[in-house]
Amino acid sequence: MKFSPLAWTRLAFLLGSASLGLTSAMAANYEFLAAPETDLNRVYRLDKATGEVGACQYGLKEGGVGVTLCYAPGEGAGSQASSEYALVASRHEREGGVFRVDLRTGMMSICYVLNDNVVCTPQAK
Repeated sequence: MKFSPLAWTRLAFLLGSASLGLTSAMAANYEFLAAPETDLNRVYRLDKATGEVGACQYGLKEGGVGVTLCYAPGEGAGSQASSEYALVASRHEREGGVFRVDLRTGMMSICYVLNDNVVCTPQAK
């Protein structure tokens, strides 16, 4: 069976499109959630596969545009057992932290900024 150059071009296009879709699906492994506190401009970042939590917020800079202040994972906020994690905010308007939940096991912990890092309590059920 002999393929025409047009058939090869179409096949290459289909394979390329399929790999782009796979790459896009694999790249979507972070979740972002704003802290529920109404006067705090902090956003938490979660790696949905590892459970690692970080956070960033806006900081004022005199005479300039400002800066993005980011907090690295600290105690309890680093990588956890491989699973499927999500972030959940309470409805408490004065709460600066968020819940990290393991969707497979039902375990959860609260994560918040302490000094210069994001920390999370031990997981519980």
